[in-house]
Amino acid sequence: MPLWTFCGFVDDPFTTLADQDSVPESGAVIVSLARWIREKDALQARSAPTGVLVTAAKDAPAHLEEAATRPLVALAFAKFADGRAFSYARLLKTRHGFKGELRAVGEVLFDEIGFMRRCGFNSFDVTNGPTLKALSAGRRPGLALLYQPGLAPNETRAGPRPWLRTLKT
Repeated sequence: MPLWTFCGFVDDPFTTLADQDSVPESGAVIVSLARWIREKDALQARSAPTGVLVTAAKDAPAHLEEAATRPLVALAFAKFADGRAFSYARLLKTRHGFKGELRAVGEVLFDEIGFMRRCGFNSFDVTNGPTLKALSAGRRPGLALLYQPGLAPNETRAGPRPWLRTLKT
């Protein structure tokens, strides 16, 4: 899948493993949260980075603190109307102090990338055709003027109102 960051399309150093796949001795991998919980000791013993894929579920918020210790957390957007990954991203960044790569996977839509960035996402595994087309054409997703502080790294105050923000890309 094409991996997009605000620097453009980049090579993905991580390989996403299905739960039945064997874990290679080397190379960065992403495993499901369920697999991470089951095989945590073996996965932590690897010398290569191991990221965690979190899908929206009833018990997912209880495991976010543990996921925040990983170098990468991928949050799945299963469908357009499910915004729980936005909430998980905010919790990871603000409550659990996550500093690693926060990746959006699944239904990553062009119009939502700006909002994802404000929640702390910094990479996007894009599969949506129109989104791929827009990003490939050089269109930049995002918002020009913001009326509340967010978690995007390049936010700056804009004008005399203390809450007004702009994003530098």
